[in-house]
Amino acid sequence: MAYTDDAVKAKLSALNETQEGIVTVAQWVMFHRRHAERTGQLWLQKLRDSPAPKRLNLIYLANEVAQQSKARRKEDFLIAFSPIIAEATATAYKGASNDIQQKIRRVVEVWRQRAIFENPIQDAVEARIEEIDKSRSTGKKPPLGGSLFSNSSSSTPSELQPLVPLQVALSKAAMTSGASSTAANAEYDKMHDPNTPQPTPPVHAARLSQLLKALANAESSVSEVVKSRLALIDGLEKLLETNRSALSKEQSLTAQLSERKTGVESKKREVEDGIMRGLTVENLPTAHIGEFGAQAEPVARPEVEALTPPPVEAITPVGSPKHEPQSVSEPQATAGFALPGIGQPNVPLPGTDLSAFSATLNELQHGSPNGLNAKKRKVDHGEEDYTKFAGGDLDADVAELLGQEGNPQN
Repeated sequence: MAYTDDAVKAKLSALNETQEGIVTVAQWVMFHRRHAERTGQLWLQKLRDSPAPKRLNLIYLANEVAQQSKARRKEDFLIAFSPIIAEATATAYKGASNDIQQKIRRVVEVWRQRAIFENPIQDAVEARIEEIDKSRSTGKKPPLGGSLFSNSSSSTPSELQPLVPLQVALSKAAMTSGASSTAANAEYDKMHDPNTPQPTPPVHAARLSQLLKALANAESSVSEVVKSRLALIDGLEKLLETNRSALSKEQSLTAQLSERKTGVESKKREVEDGIMRGLTVENLPTAHIGEFGAQAEPVARPEVEALTPPPVEAITPVGSPKHEPQSVSEPQATAGFALPGIGQPNVPLPGTDLSAFSATLNELQHGSPNGLNAKKRKVDHGEEDYTKFAGGDLDADVAELLGQEGNPQN
């Protein structure tokens, strides 16, 4: 089927909600992509005149054509749909049932995820839908808990908010001017092609009038682009000047903070050095010169008490009978004997002086006057005469033994 307005309208009227029907019409439309701008205008007009369910099918058709164009890198329909897609989506969304609105939202979300349209065009589509949601008199929130596109608008910083409408206007104007200027230049080249046969004067005049009109429209659209771009540049320059002023203040503040930090670090080192000097002077045990130049006083050596042996107990027990003083010497290795009662035999060793043994025996048998036992002692009598004790207070048995010792009989 040849491309005509009636043929496009017939295809759009026969469009149904099945996937096969949408794909078939989309293929026919893309086959005539050189007429993309005219097809876009007829599509928008059909969408305005259709009921809500039919509008959803037309949105599905535009989605199929746009995605196929993006995949095949054919920009004809993307350029044709960009200036009108926001208005068309808002028209299909407004007044539709909640179910249809949710489906339209899903299509718009897919456009953002797959980057079908440029960001300014996508932002314009979502902004129009949000305006419709906010204008509802019922005040009810959408079933999904809010607009699907709230994140995109809220993610724009407040400083860049004034630039968003300027960028959207520029993008729209650039899309429109691109299509119109391309068509005007193509018509101009066709009419001035030397290989093209010259038509009759009336037809030639009509074509010239049509070319003049196309060139005027292209000039007007390009002028709008220039105007929009100048407005955006002015906004960017204001934003740039604001950031430059803020940058100057921040650089001054950075220098001030750096200077103060250096001063605080120097003061901290001085305080720590003072603390270390004080500790060095007070706590060093010997005199020396430290790294800070402070000399400590020498510490006196503590006095140590001399070791003294324990007192030696007197050999003679307290309260023992008094005898004439006798010389006491160190115990001899051959004249020692053990006292009874301490685990040693009560027998004198061979070669022991019997006089000493007899006296000790008498003392142990009769006891001391105070009832105390005598301590072990060893006495060296030498050449003394023990017979002089015979007339004393000694017992008769002891005296007899002493007398026998003084006159030994061989």
